[in-house]
Amino acid sequence: MTRSFRGARRLVLRSIVASVGLVFAAGAQAADPIKIGLVTALSGQSAKAGEAITRGLTIAIEEINAKGGLLGGRKLELVRRDDEAVPAKGQVAARELIFKEKVAVLFGGLDTPVSLAIVPIANSEKVPFMGPWAAGTGITRNGANPNFVFRVSAVDEIVDKAMLQYAQATHKTKKPGVIVVNNPWGESNQKGLAAAMQAKGVTAAGVEKFEANDVDVTPHLSRLKAAGADTLLMVGNVGPSAQVVKSLDRMGWKVPIVSHWGPAGGRFTELAGPSAKEVVFVQTYSFFGKLSPVGQRVLDALKKKYPDIKGPGDVTPAVGVANAYDAMHLAAIAIEKAGGTGGDAIRQGFYKIDKYEGLIKTYAKPFTPANHDALNENDYVWTRFIGDSILPVEVASAK
Repeated sequence: MTRSFRGARRLVLRSIVASVGLVFAAGAQAADPIKIGLVTALSGQSAKAGEAITRGLTIAIEEINAKGGLLGGRKLELVRRDDEAVPAKGQVAARELIFKEKVAVLFGGLDTPVSLAIVPIANSEKVPFMGPWAAGTGITRNGANPNFVFRVSAVDEIVDKAMLQYAQATHKTKKPGVIVVNNPWGESNQKGLAAAMQAKGVTAAGVEKFEANDVDVTPHLSRLKAAGADTLLMVGNVGPSAQVVKSLDRMGWKVPIVSHWGPAGGRFTELAGPSAKEVVFVQTYSFFGKLSPVGQRVLDALKKKYPDIKGPGDVTPAVGVANAYDAMHLAAIAIEKAGGTGGDAIRQGFYKIDKYEGLIKTYAKPFTPANHDALNENDYVWTRFIGDSILPVEVASAK
């Protein structure tokens, strides 16, 4: 065998090995999962809501993966972190998911203060941040350009208009008393309620702020009662809202309560006691009544995967499941539109979504550069607790 022949054979072998290596590398890359991050409260008073968001994401991810995944066969993988409802811990969790886990899309859970703390990180690192719960207006309307923050959830200033309209239509409210938790979420709603009342020519009996750890808000409520409040417009998460209800019981003041959706987030009936059922609050979805094909499919999947879910009343809070489910599917469409997992490409992919038949509604061009909120005032449902179940008001009234 000549030296030239042996050299040529070695070159051919090297070429074959290199080619095979490239094929295996490409296959490995295609098989790499696309990580989806979630920062939310997984412990404490709002853990139920964090679990609901997890379940909505999980059902959506399992559907997507069962159909072959995204981007030519890459499966989705959910990676969670507990923020304990603390903004600083939310920031640490977000950075870990972005820098260590390399998530393609970051979902942010419950609390407006936590979400507001994460927003600058998402915009700075150019990672799409999707909100399935926190309703603070400034989360999506944050002034960034480009803006990487999107939401499938309520928006405070729209909910505030709906709260006043419901109070006027149902209770003939003329002089509402406003009671809000003293944090950025409360501030967002205080502004929204003031604007809603100004637009309707309504003057508040008063505005009271209370701390999230207050165990008695009787002084605040006494001032509102003395000022002639005929309805309470309430904003607070599970624990604070429960303290308002218990303080009303101590006072013996029976006044209608129209609330943002804070009570839905966890152990409200346990903490508020028997009068929890008197609070009417907003939601974006209910599994009660005649369901769409998507709704029935999701409910069936929930019952199959989670033994504690026997029927619609066990999906609590339904809003966490529904918002997260739709948000995950919309994010998946954005990733496909992007053709990859680059943050800016996914951001632009959200604008390219044409139509998606979701759980809450059929979305038609849900996001534009000027609007990063997929839901509006037509997507709200009024509910109350019956036992531990959240039911639409008309269903609850029939019980």
